[in-house]
Formats: sequence, C-alpha cells, structure tokens
Amino acid sequence: MSLRSKIRIMLVAAFIMVPMLTLPVAQAQIGVALSINIAPPALPVYEQPPLPAPGYMWTPGYWSYGEAGYFWVPGVWAQPPSAGLLWTPGYWGFEGGVYGWHRGYWGPHVGFYGGVNYGFGFGGVGFAGGEWRGGVFAYNSAVANFGSVHVTNVYENRTIVEQTTIVNVNHVSFNGGVGISVHASAVEMQAANERHFDPTPNQVQHESFAAQDRAQLASVNQGRPATMAAANVNEYHSVAQQHAQSQPISSADRSVGRNYNPNTREANQDQRIANGLRSGQMTSGEAAHAERTQSNIDQQVHDDREANGGKLTGAERQQINGEQNQASRQIYDEKHNGNTVKPNEVDDREANQQQRTANGLRSGQMTSGEAARTNENQANVAQQVHNERTANGGALTKQQKQQANKEENKNSKQIYNEKHNNKSKAAKERD
Repeated sequence: MSLRSKIRIMLVAAFIMVPMLTLPVAQAQIGVALSINIAPPALPVYEQPPLPAPGYMWTPGYWSYGEAGYFWVPGVWAQPPSAGLLWTPGYWGFEGGVYGWHRGYWGPHVGFYGGVNYGFGFGGVGFAGGEWRGGVFAYNSAVANFGSVHVTNVYENRTIVEQTTIVNVNHVSFNGGVGISVHASAVEMQAANERHFDPTPNQVQHESFAAQDRAQLASVNQGRPATMAAANVNEYHSVAQQHAQSQPISSADRSVGRNYNPNTREANQDQRIANGLRSGQMTSGEAAHAERTQSNIDQQVHDDREANGGKLTGAERQQINGEQNQASRQIYDEKHNGNTVKPNEVDDREANQQQRTANGLRSGQMTSGEAARTNENQANVAQQVHNERTANGGALTKQQKQQANKEENKNSKQIYNEKHNNKSKAAKERD
C-alpha cells in the first residue's frame, strides 16, 4: 500500500473512531475531510423508518470510507444540538482527479450538499422536510414518516418538495465529473459562511458502528447495504454489534475493499454516451458506433478475466486502458462534431437504457460480459433508429417509434435480469 493511501486511511480512521466527549464544536470547518481515487457507489433506494419521537430530525444515509473501503452509514433520525439548527448532509465531490468528502454540519440554514438527491426532503437543494417555528420543529407531512407517533406540529407542502428536487434517476452519489453538474447558489454560499456545528456525538458514534459492520461494506454487499436506515442510533447499534460478533471484518475484507472499484472506466464511458444522447450532442448513429466499441471492450475484459481466474494482468489492463482512451476520444469527437439532434423521446429512452448499464457497472450489479450484451443490443436499436431517420428525412414514423419502443422494452427486461441475477458478486470484478 502506498504511503498516500495509508495516510488517507489513517485520516478516515481518526474521524470515525475518535469519540466526541463534549458538545458539538461551534464554527465547524467546511472542507474536504479526505480524498479517494475511487468513485463512491450509487445511492441505494430505501424507505424512511418512522419518526421515533417529536423533536428528531432526519439525516440521510451516505457512503463513507474506511479501512475496508466504502461503507454505508444508514440514514437515521437524530436530535439537533439545539433548537433552530438544520442539518446539511455531507457529499462527495470530484475535483482534481479525486473524490473528496465534504463533511455534513448543523447550522441555521441548509447549505450546499452537491446537488445530491438523498430523498426525504433532501432533494438536492435545501430541505423540504420541515422547519422551525417558534423554537419548535414542525414536520412536513408530505415528506416525513410519522408511523404511530402523534405529532402536533405538522403542515403539508408538496409544492416545495417539487421545487427543491433535483432529478437523479441514476442515483449518482457525487458532484462533478460524470456525476451531478450542480454548483452552489448564492443562498447556499451565504449559508456556508454562517456559524456551524459539528455532527453530534451520537452521529459520530453511528458512523463508527457502520464502519465496523461488514454487511455495510460496498465490496461485500455490492452496493446494497444490509441496513439502509434506522429509527435511531441505539436501534442500529444492536444490529451492528451482532454483525461484528458473528462475522467481523477480516484483513482480506480490508484488502478487497480498498481495491473495490467495479468497472468505473467502463461505466463512465456508458455515462458519457447517455449524456450525449440526452443533450442531443450525439445522434443515434453516433451512439450506435460508440456503444458497439464499448461492447467490444467489455467483451474483451470479460474474456481476459475468464482466462485469468477473474482478474486482469498488468499488460491486459494497459491494453484495455489504451482502447478506452481511443473510445474516449471517439465519444468526445462525436459530441463536438456539430452533428446534433433535437432531444426527443426516442433518444431519451436510448439514454436511459445506457444510463442503467452505467449504473449496473458502477454498482457491481453487472459484469463486463453482461454489459457487452446490453451495449450490443443498444447499438443495434440505435443503428436501426438512425437508418430509419435517414430514410425519412430525419424523422420516425409512428410505426417505427412503436417498433423502437418495443425493442427497448426487451432491452430493458434484459438489463433488469442481468442486474438481479447475482452473477456480479461471484465475478468480483474490480477495475
């Protein structure tokens, strides 16, 4: 392990394991707590547990990083340090070739959290789950799950939820790069300069529990944590203790976790194709060309791994990287050659399928071999759409649209089946 990696892991361990013995410190520092070369997994989809009691506020789950790589910290209801404070979630941001973690904090207003849609009121901008009224927190019933708890300070505002929600259909968990392209607004920048408070001791303890829970490791759960959320810290504490006792994190887990990076380069290329289709910078014909290239590379990776017991040799990695560099230039050229189309429902459908393939690769739910098949199928559909548009002066007939949609439905089922057949875990693909 490099000295730089050791230092990063030591920093993470220090943040996770050192308990806070006093009240949260005022004027918490906003900055990058640690930097990682590997992108965090996609956000899992889960349900919010019921509110344990009035006065608790929702803090969404997130991917943290420790000695065994990425691990999921369950979303949890937490008590604020004092009345009038709101939680700004932490977020991963890609800059300078690395993914940096910006710690969350308490403050009078919600600041910038990367535009990441964590759900349950944290839709990417601000917080729509409630507000302070006269020293008492009032809950937005359009967001909060009360369960059987009787809450008197309640209101309903569905409009604000819609206004403050950033669409994130691919559940990307980071800002920048191929992630979410959102910058801090003037209001959010102003909030960053306000007086802040560090996470409470309970929140720090909560992350410490998750760091010791093997079932929360991305390399073990393939992006689907055993515990997505908890009603309170104590509830999850007992679960984490049971997991730690029955199957503690091993040295092998730490080695695998630090190198766990499911097909990031392949996923990024598919993501770029999806973005090109969605923006209109790539035509269906250009997408077909790029998808077929990716399919060939995916298949080559799959075949090389099969021949080497699931791994790639150094020479094979260099070869694949060279081919991906060429494919990257191809995608760039096709997105900037002036050939554009007005975004439409057919291109959006193609983009969504390509996006799902990228998500499957990034989360580890799809192997390179499976991605090769989906990319080939998408290339065939895209080429067909291109040929029919060319023959019809740039448009598709109603019958041709129906046919393309029918074929996309078949591809959609294929993608779903390949993401849920559990082959990815056995393959242990780490690029």
